[in-house]
Amino acid sequence: MRGTKKYRHIIETPDPGRWELAGYEATLPISEKSNPITRELDRADPVQIVQLLKECDSEIFQEEEEAPLNYKKLYSESVLKTMTDIISKVQEVLKDPDNGLIVLSGGGTSGRLAFLIAISFNKLLKGLGQLPCYTYIIAGGDRSLVMSQEGLEDSALLGIEELRKVCNGKKRVVFVGISCGLSAPFVAGQLDFCMNNLDIFLPVLVGFNPVSMARNDRIEGWHSTFRQVAERMQKLQELHKAFILNPAVGPEGICGSSRMKGGSATKILLETLLLAAHKTISRATEIADKCLVEILRTYERAHKVTYTQSRKIAALLKQAGTSLQKKACVYMVGWHTLGLIAIMDGVECVPTFGADSKDMRGFLIGDHSEFFNQETELLSQSPQFAFSQEDFVKTVLPSLTELDTVLFLFTLDDDLPEVEELVVQVKEKTSNIQALSHATVGQNLPASLKKLFPAIISIVWPILFLEYEGNFIQKFQRELSTKWILNTVSTGAHVLKGKILHNCMVDLRISNSKFFWRAVSILQRFTGHTEARCLDSLLQVIYDSEVLLDDLRGKDISAHIGVATEKNKVVPTALLCLLRNCSVQEARMHLDTSHSIRAAIEASLNAPGHKQGAE
Repeated sequence: MRGTKKYRHIIETPDPGRWELAGYEATLPISEKSNPITRELDRADPVQIVQLLKECDSEIFQEEEEAPLNYKKLYSESVLKTMTDIISKVQEVLKDPDNGLIVLSGGGTSGRLAFLIAISFNKLLKGLGQLPCYTYIIAGGDRSLVMSQEGLEDSALLGIEELRKVCNGKKRVVFVGISCGLSAPFVAGQLDFCMNNLDIFLPVLVGFNPVSMARNDRIEGWHSTFRQVAERMQKLQELHKAFILNPAVGPEGICGSSRMKGGSATKILLETLLLAAHKTISRATEIADKCLVEILRTYERAHKVTYTQSRKIAALLKQAGTSLQKKACVYMVGWHTLGLIAIMDGVECVPTFGADSKDMRGFLIGDHSEFFNQETELLSQSPQFAFSQEDFVKTVLPSLTELDTVLFLFTLDDDLPEVEELVVQVKEKTSNIQALSHATVGQNLPASLKKLFPAIISIVWPILFLEYEGNFIQKFQRELSTKWILNTVSTGAHVLKGKILHNCMVDLRISNSKFFWRAVSILQRFTGHTEARCLDSLLQVIYDSEVLLDDLRGKDISAHIGVATEKNKVVPTALLCLLRNCSVQEARMHLDTSHSIRAAIEASLNAPGHKQGAE
């Protein structure tokens, strides 16, 4: 359906999906529902996978009028109005950077995006000769930027402690807590702390569920649920003392995988808001919706430009999938912030697909001395934290094989002789190399570099004649385009490896409370058993116990997670136990002898006499 209800759109947005109908997977929040678009994703070929995920991403730009349930959307008047209200508060800090601070915070993907956005806007300020006034918090500290440590987002008290540290001595703080599913205890604690100190803090919550769908489970070691915090914020929003930005962008292409659409929407929403704040700070006129809509449309254009390369993206996806199927690795080597996008994508595969940290890895080429809060914390760590050019050359390059795939990510403004030098070194080890390059109209890839690659995804952007702040739009477009491509490639590669059933991550790593309860939900979905039965089966696998004792059932969720996070194939093993009514040991044997996890589960689902579950 053409999105012409109010604004003229650059891309086609899909018809309202079944997920928007009353009663569709009614017990689940939008962020955890299955997306009907990708219902048969596990049966799709690479070209189809790219098309399906492209269509999912385009739902970000749907308008409210297209939705039967009238969920707030990105272009809804109420969302744009909230953005303008927040902008005026941000500008107060920008005008007094000595006493003010803008803090972006989250766990996992949300924290990594908080980091990326904060360093981008500090760079913008530096170019204007102004003091930096942005900072970020990520659950687990800087180590979580380059390695999966997502369990740390379960502590509300830890979130509060980190917020106290970064805001010490500041008189005015705009705090932006990012939790795509309105569920992270780390962020809930911070928002609650802000509301208890409104003389200093303005709390802003960013997520993609209605408040009525915020997680309402007890937060371990704390006094409130996330929903209670969000409801308190709703009341304060009426007084302009707190704000919630939560447009619905639809379910993820992979159920619950907020690294994808949720992450992209976070980037779009916050960069639009903050860029508009900078662009309009010196103007006497009020911030108009028009300014916000103009910036949002540049992200629509990024979607359109990116997916003109669908065939080449599919070819890269197929190659990456082949490497994973052959138990080899995929390395994504990027210059500057494209390297950060690569690192994020690789790190996120570990909890999402139960992948090994070596399966898909990102590396950052170029100076990163001003990026991190605590760089020394990273540099003193073990090889699993390796992310730099030096790390790639010393630890990866010598062990590269012909089965590995290496993807180079750069713009034609980067140091191309440096790119060429590294490509030549890699090509001595493997012929499976590809490039994703970004250029503006009129720029051409040097022939000497071009001939080194058997395939290049070349994205050409129009020349933008804008003021200084506006020039950052193209940087943001390139980052988002790269994120969309890498998300599609890494997701598709794991689909080809057999890690996805329908559109469900059936081999997720149980590394936090969100993943723990998602695992229980997956077991219910495919077996039709009660929550209690599925929970027992999950605990039996976690503790390798055929007989579940009451003292195990009575433990805190954090204790279960502490054991589960170190184990592989917990969810598929529990699924087979329930589907086959077999022991944990027998289930593991079935998995070990099957071609893939998906094949093992499908065989059990299709076994004679098996009663189909919620599917």
